[in-house]
Formats: sequence, structure tokens, C-alpha cells
Amino acid sequence: MELVLNSQQEELLKQTRKTLGRTRDILGQTAVSANERQALINSIHQLDELFLLVVAGEFNSGKSAFINAILGESLQQEGVTPTTDQIYWLKYGQMREKKPGERGIWEKTAPIDLLRELSIVDTPGTNAILREHETLTTEFIPRSDLVLFITSADRPFTESERGFLVQIQEWGKKIVLIINKIDILRGEDEIQQVIDFVCNAAQKLVGSVPAVFAVSAKLAQAGAVESGFASLEAYIREALDDNGRFRLKLANPLGVAYRLVAQQRAAVETDLAVLKKDNAMLDDVQRQMLYYNEDMQRNFKARLSEIDNLLYAMENRGTAFFDDRLRLARVPQLLRSKQLEYDYEKEVVADTPERIEQQVSELVDWLVEQDLRQWTAVSDHLTTRSAEHSVRIVGDGGPREGTLAHDRQRLIDSIGKATNRAVDSYDKEKEAEAMALGARQAVLNTGLAGVGVGLGVAVVVATHVAFLDFTGVVAGVAAAALGLLILPARKRQAKKEFSEKLTELRETLVDSLTKQFESEIRHSTRRIEDTTAPFTRFVRAEEAKLSGQHDSLVELEGQITGLQAILRE
Repeated sequence: MELVLNSQQEELLKQTRKTLGRTRDILGQTAVSANERQALINSIHQLDELFLLVVAGEFNSGKSAFINAILGESLQQEGVTPTTDQIYWLKYGQMREKKPGERGIWEKTAPIDLLRELSIVDTPGTNAILREHETLTTEFIPRSDLVLFITSADRPFTESERGFLVQIQEWGKKIVLIINKIDILRGEDEIQQVIDFVCNAAQKLVGSVPAVFAVSAKLAQAGAVESGFASLEAYIREALDDNGRFRLKLANPLGVAYRLVAQQRAAVETDLAVLKKDNAMLDDVQRQMLYYNEDMQRNFKARLSEIDNLLYAMENRGTAFFDDRLRLARVPQLLRSKQLEYDYEKEVVADTPERIEQQVSELVDWLVEQDLRQWTAVSDHLTTRSAEHSVRIVGDGGPREGTLAHDRQRLIDSIGKATNRAVDSYDKEKEAEAMALGARQAVLNTGLAGVGVGLGVAVVVATHVAFLDFTGVVAGVAAAALGLLILPARKRQAKKEFSEKLTELRETLVDSLTKQFESEIRHSTRRIEDTTAPFTRFVRAEEAKLSGQHDSLVELEGQITGLQAILRE
């Protein structure tokens, strides 16, 4: 900035540079587009350049004639057709030259005194035939310090001008409205009508406008007093004195920074709202998994107790069987081992194997059904969130790659496909068979049965060990000649050993089934948790990152607003 600054201005410039540099760095961590970030960088660079005046408006509004009138020389070509189809950057130079610059911008130099104080940018019309240059114009606007927006008195404030004016205002630019060609109007009344129309339309469109001037570039070039340029030039001289240029110079990048920060803050808040709902959904899934585990454990114990009761009842029948058989009156029958074995299976074992098999089968079917229901519930949750979020995404192309919406949708789709595959391919019979096989293997590992033996048969095999011990007691009783003192002792011994073996059998069987089915429950829970884990980690990490960005953006917004308030003082 080619100004001599006082201490307050130097401090303000220092704070502005610091805030803008931090804004640039923080925006680099957000989803701001590369073009927008570059616009901020360019506007920061403008602090070290001459004051930049941008002239915009429709073609045939007389922009080139207006610039020539301001300069006092015919530097820009004029005509009734679009003569400015490029961006022209007019600068001071000892020679009149025209050369291509970067990004389609042409530079013109001329030894004109006004250009020592400021640079002027002449833009293509907002409705130019070569419409691809409108993009360059909108990209160039953020670099401007002051925008002179030209509209024609014969068709003031057209639709394309309205749209372009909104774009300029969104960048926080100071705009001066110029109504050109007032020489075609008939008297002061018509001029005032046009001014009132433009002022009212601008007020509704972009709010307050600093100034509106009605001029005639044609009359100004002819040196006519009634051109209206005197008041415009006085305004420009006053607005662009050293202090005015300083304020506008700082206001330019601060306006760009404020727009981008506010835009990103709003975007981050929208993303945080989405993630908040995602978190609520994940918390709901987690609570459901907790309740699922609690319900499964409670119901499993209730079902397992039924199996335990079957074995306990068999143990009681066995005790009663000993009491009945180990009596003196039963000695002849005791010596008939085949009959004794038959009676044991009929009275003690009874239908316990079949009932155990039935209970275990029902338990397996219940576990499989609950597992499927839980998968279905998770799938429904994710489908609902995915559908709700897709409504936010505008356009057929969907969210841009690398954005939160894209990464989030990709994970949801991935989990949704996994859960849908799990539900659609869930084979209840196959799952039940695998679970039942696991239960049998658990019993096999305890040594209660051999390969290929069912759970019920395992009980029969195990209880026969106790029965054989019982027949050993019978042989001992016979060998002792059925002594009256020996028989009661043998009975107590037989009942004790039988009870201990049956208790051990019951505890072993129940324990092995408990461990196996609890393992199945944990496996079911873990599969669902493993499936949702990538999305859970993503949501938690993104929420932490965006919360940090939001705090920084809110702080920056406050700092920028504070600096803007100082500039307005």
C-alpha cells in the first residue's frame, strides 16, 4: 500500500494481515473450494497493490465510454456491439501497450495521471455473447476494492444485472451504482424516475447502496457540465482519499474472508447436525445391542434352567430308585442285572434325552431368530438415515468426492450392503445346524460323549457310568451276605456317589452349553459391531474435527466483524 500510515492504521493493518493469514490457513482445512480459497489469497495480495476499481455492467450500458470519460482519454474501444469481450486491467505506464496477462486478463498501460493512484478493470458485459468470460469476471470481483456498476438509463436494472449485482454483493464489496446515458431522457423528472426505480430495486435486492449517480459519459467526453460527472468525481475523490483508500483496501479482503468464513461455518453446522443424528442413531444401535445382550442373557438362563431342571428331576428319580431297590426284599431282583438296567432306563432316564434334545433345539432356534432380528433392526436404522441424508444432496451427480457427504454416504452404503447381505442370505436352518453342532462339540470336549453322539444320548452314556457303579454296590452287598448293618451303609454310599456323579453331569452339561451359547451371543454382537465400527469411527472422528473447525470459524467471524466495525468508525 503506497500510503503513509499513522500508528493506529499500522496496528489495524497488522491485525488485519494476521487475521487474514489465519483465515487462509483454517479455510485450507475445511471444504472450501480451491477457487474460493484462491480468491481470498488474491484479495490478501491486493493489500500490497494499487487501489483496484472494477467497472461492471451489461454490454451496451456504456462501460467503455464511462471509463474513457473518467480517464479523460479514449483508452477503451467503444461501440454498439460488445467491444469488451475480455477483462482489461488498465495500469499506469510510460507507453501505451496492450499485452496478454494471466487467466485471460489483458493488461493495458498508458501515461494517464489517474492510473498512478489506482488501477481500473473493465469487465465483459454480464450478458456478453462470449459468456465464458462471465466466469472470469465473477472470479475477478473478489480482488476489487470498489465496484462501479453501470446500468443504462434506457433499460435500467435488467435481469442479468440483478443476478450479477447479487454475486458482487455476496463478496462483501462496496458498490456504487451508475446510471449512464441520461442524455437520452427528457428532463429532470424522467431522470429522477429512473433514479428512484434503480434505488428501490437495489434496496430490495442487496440492501443499502452507498451511492447512486446519474451521468452521461457521452456528454462528459464532450465536456458538457450537465453530464453529472462533477458530483461523481467529487464522491470518488472523497471516498478515495488516503484514509478512504486505506479503509476500502482493508475492507476488501475482510469482506471476502467474512463471506467464506460465514459460508463454511454454516456448512460445518449443517454437517454437524447430520453427524449429530448419526450419533443418535449409533447410540440407539448401541443401546439396542446392550438391551439385546441383557435380554438374551436373561432369556437364555431361563431356557437353560429348564434343561437343568430335567437333569435335576432325573437325579431325584435316581435317588428314589436306589431307595426302592436297595432293600432286603429287593435282593433277588438286584441280582438280575439286565432287568435292573431296564428298570433304571425306564424309571430314571425315562424321556430325559428326548426332552433335552427338544429344549436345546428350541434354544438354538430362538438364538438364530434373535440374531436375524437384530441384523434386520440395524439394517433398518441405516436405511432410514441413508434415505434421510440423500434428500439433502442436490443434483444428479450426488456429493462431491472427498466431502463429508460423499465419505459418509459411502460408508453407510457399505454397511447397508453388508447388513442387507447378512439379512438376505441368512439361512436359519444352516445357522441352527452350525450352532447345534457347536453345542455338541462343547459337550464332546467335556468327555461326556463320543463323536456323533447327541446331547440327550450323552446324558444316557454319562448316567450309565453311575449305574455301573450302582451295580458294583449291588455285587458288594451280595458278597456281604446281605448283612443288616452293611446294607444301609452301602445304600448311603451308592446314593451319595450317584448324586455326586449326576450333579457333576448336570453342572458339566449346563456349563458347557452356557459357555457355547454365550460365545454364540458374543459372536453375533461382535459381527454387528464390527460391521458398524467403520461408520462409528468415521462419525466420531468427523464430529471432533468439525467441532474444532466450528470453534475456529466462530472465533474468526468475530475477529473479522470486529475489524470491519473499526473500519466503519
